[in-house]
Amino acid sequence: MAGEHTAGSRAKDNGANWPQTIASLIVGAGFFALWFWLLPPLLGFRVDAAGIARWRWIAAVPSVLGFAVAIRCVWDFGRTGGGTPAPIVPPERLVVVGFYRYVRNPMYVGFITGWVGLWVVFGRAGLTALEVAAAAIIIVELFVRLYEEPHLRKTFGADYEEYCRNVPRWIPRLHPWTAKQGVGSSE
Repeated sequence: MAGEHTAGSRAKDNGANWPQTIASLIVGAGFFALWFWLLPPLLGFRVDAAGIARWRWIAAVPSVLGFAVAIRCVWDFGRTGGGTPAPIVPPERLVVVGFYRYVRNPMYVGFITGWVGLWVVFGRAGLTALEVAAAAIIIVELFVRLYEEPHLRKTFGADYEEYCRNVPRWIPRLHPWTAKQGVGSSE
């Protein structure tokens, strides 16, 4: 089954997924770089560390944690899924490890959390910034519902349906979901 991947098969691969992991990290880095280049001017970010109210720096914590979650998810796509976040080289196995055990879209959740934290530290909430943020959220929601989920259902079938029944799309579970034997990939 395409979704099968167990700890035993991981031990046998002797690092066979390293090329996919490296490719996934390169694609992820490119994606992050693109957004770090495009979004700051649109969201009204300005880097003036001396002029920022001290209380705003507390938002650096969720920002760093959010981006760390997104980066870990990129790693899981390559190491466990054998693919990248890019639709042209998707994972070969359903990824249900790490943060994917809590929420179906942890990369997006982490990325949005990171950006909201940066916005609090550096941004100003002008009308254009709010419009761009709202448009980005709508685009991600539509992309997930109209492309990603139907594609995953077609690719992974019953395994993905089981995953969807147990793991919410956007709001994380309090406790990690444990996949049944043979569902997706497990560590």
